[in-house]
Amino acid sequence: MGTRKKRERQQAFWIANHAVVDPPGHAFYERLNGVLEEHKFDQKVEALCRKFYKRSPYGRPSITPGVYFRCLLIGYFEGLDSERGIAWRVADSLSLRKFLGYALDEETPDHSTISRTRRLYWLETHKAVFRWVLRILAGAGLINGRTISIDATTLEANAALKSIVRRENGQSYNDYLKELAKAAGLENPTQEQLARLDRRRKKKGSNQEWQSPADPDARITKMKDGRTHLAHKAEHAVDLSSGALLAITLQAASEGDTSPLHKTLAEAQSAVSEIRENGVQEVVADKGYHSAAVLKDLHAEGVRTYIPEPDRGPRHWNGKTTEQQRTYENRRRVRGKRGKRLQKIRSELTERSFAHLYETGAMRRVYLRGRDNILKRLLLQGAAFNLSLILRKALGAGKPRQLQGLCSELLSFCAPVLACLTVALKILARFHERSTDIAMTSSLPGANLPAAASGPNFLSSPCHQLKTATTATGC
Repeated sequence: MGTRKKRERQQAFWIANHAVVDPPGHAFYERLNGVLEEHKFDQKVEALCRKFYKRSPYGRPSITPGVYFRCLLIGYFEGLDSERGIAWRVADSLSLRKFLGYALDEETPDHSTISRTRRLYWLETHKAVFRWVLRILAGAGLINGRTISIDATTLEANAALKSIVRRENGQSYNDYLKELAKAAGLENPTQEQLARLDRRRKKKGSNQEWQSPADPDARITKMKDGRTHLAHKAEHAVDLSSGALLAITLQAASEGDTSPLHKTLAEAQSAVSEIRENGVQEVVADKGYHSAAVLKDLHAEGVRTYIPEPDRGPRHWNGKTTEQQRTYENRRRVRGKRGKRLQKIRSELTERSFAHLYETGAMRRVYLRGRDNILKRLLLQGAAFNLSLILRKALGAGKPRQLQGLCSELLSFCAPVLACLTVALKILARFHERSTDIAMTSSLPGANLPAAASGPNFLSSPCHQLKTATTATGC
């Protein structure tokens, strides 16, 4: 038995190149690299990012555009929320080194290099990469674009709520409470008294009065779980024919659902127009997007709506004949069979994109600040999500961990089958030996065939044994 003490030894200072063990690549990332190389990904992004590079003997060596974008794809597939985590994972994994094209004697990108490259590349560059992936999906027949769904979710910002300041003079929240306490007659209030005073106040977190000095784009909002945080709002446009992500936009979390709808729809229309001539023709959304003005505007753009109407009580349509007509038309479509079926598909595919990007993709809480920086990361998360649709079609798995799960399921299925085959081969071998012995005995002069061989038990016994063995192994 080997022990750890026996394995403790002084490592060799030099090692020959032929003695280095060549690690096996990851099947998922090899297939992903095959897809990228098939569509000349590196040549495309290098031509796109050539304007950001300059030959100079000074400064830290830069990384190629293909390495940078692959690092962000790794963040989605491995569920890494920060660029520090991506840099550490790449340096630690031999299969990811191979995916990026780094040898064992080469240093992988540092997190500061990844973050500086992100700040250097424009937002439009990241959008161009996202659109390039959409064209790959269109070539594979995974995008229709006729009917889309739009929905939004909140992302917790990288800013603390206790650090907010007033917009007009930069006064902190604690100093503001002390002023209110003095006005109430408390000269030297304690923290407990300040907290009690703050609990009595109403509407104390207005975005018109307060902002975060760390991330001015973040807004005070209530999250899905009921907590109040500084947050951003990400909105998705999803193709209901395949679940592909057509557009991602990032808005202030304090905006209502009806306000950013037109911006997201315009992004989706721009993407779909490159694939099909007619563009988006139908939009499906939840009741938070219902508005007479929205229905009127979308009808003017030639888009049919399937948006459930919330219970608002009796409506008064004096002077709003057009809005009334559009509302009744939308209500009739929603109540039909097609409208109900589209709502079921919407709830499945749109929520799936949220789960993959923000839950398993680890972006529910962002570690970047500034709307443009966050949107850059979200666009590459969405591009990785769309690439996973191609890989799911080819491999049956859209993420490395899912592929590992499929392999374990295959092994668990094959184990009892192999056990049954082993038992069957043993019984057949035993049957063959008995048949050989009987044949040799019967060939001898004066030999009589045993009674057991002539009866039905001789032939039925192996079958009975095989049935008993297969029942025991569960086959």
